[in-house]
Amino acid sequence: METLYILCATIGGTILVVQTILLAIGGGHGDGDFDAGDLHDGHLDGHIDHGHGADHGADHAGDTFLKLLSFKTLVAFVTFFGLGGLACLQGGLSSVPSLAIALGAGFLALYLVGYLMMAMSRLQSKGNLDFRNAVGERGRVYLRVPGSKAGLGKITLALQGRTVECKAVTRGPEIPSGSDVRVVSVAADTLEVEPVGKE
Repeated sequence: METLYILCATIGGTILVVQTILLAIGGGHGDGDFDAGDLHDGHLDGHIDHGHGADHGADHAGDTFLKLLSFKTLVAFVTFFGLGGLACLQGGLSSVPSLAIALGAGFLALYLVGYLMMAMSRLQSKGNLDFRNAVGERGRVYLRVPGSKAGLGKITLALQGRTVECKAVTRGPEIPSGSDVRVVSVAADTLEVEPVGKE
């Protein structure tokens, strides 16, 4: 077990240091993070059944957990799993308690890093944007918008002097990627759109 802990601490710690350096010098925005929560913002949203309250609650809990998963949070898990296990072994604990504490340290690190990333993402995405200013503006579909409000798509548009990516729904038929749309209403951070030219 000690070898496993050393490997995890060494590999995870090295990647963590590299990520921190890249972030400090401005390279952290394109480091290829895989955010499993993104699966729920595109095509898969059309398959979610919003008609059952209990199922919706379960989906929300699952969505929150998935959003905690990314390359950064997994690196944090591996690093602190290794460090926690090594600390326990050096403190004289046996293998089973050491493993339990190591797993606890890893999951705690995963949760804390994931929570901080989600909080920072919300701040960055919202900033001082007022989505009500998007009503009447034109944009372009980035991820197809399912018809009849059956799920979420994404559009890009110019808002308050910058290009932003927003979640979108439509009452009409599906709007494919690349289509031009107009924003007709706003609910929280989700825009209702229609194809340009439709009355």
